[in-house]
Amino acid sequence: MHNKQQLAEFLRVDHAGERAAQTIYKGQLAVLKNQSAAAEIQHMMEQEQVHLDTFDTLLNEYKVRPSLLDPVWGFAGFSLGMVSAALRPKAAMACTIAVEEVVGSHCQKHVDVLEHNDFDPELVRTLAQFRNEELEHKDIVVASKMKKCPHIRL
Repeated sequence: MHNKQQLAEFLRVDHAGERAAQTIYKGQLAVLKNQSAAAEIQHMMEQEQVHLDTFDTLLNEYKVRPSLLDPVWGFAGFSLGMVSAALRPKAAMACTIAVEEVVGSHCQKHVDVLEHNDFDPELVRTLAQFRNEELEHKDIVVASKMKKCPHIRL
């Protein structure tokens, strides 16, 4: 069934995105743990952990395997987080803006398709809530005026 395959793809992509985002924040905190940005990063990381735990549950519930590259996303995310934070806190925030824009965009696409195809409304509500939280992360950084970081294009 096409819808089941599409749902599996969405769940797999969203799970991978949450894994990467959560480990990016872990990498950033490893470097910035004693700096002023740490509290915001900690908050965002905790939300990402809730998202990741939810997607772990959804993968099991819908009998969808995670991405075969799941270990790579974890390593790559942690590495990106450390490197961006090592450049300086503004670079870490620029990384956050870029990541959350991509994750939020994916979530929005998935919500739109699932709503249009009458998937489980509870699943759609969960994905919409996560999309809102991803965009909130971006907004937190933008509000802190970190968007003007010279590393934003990178």
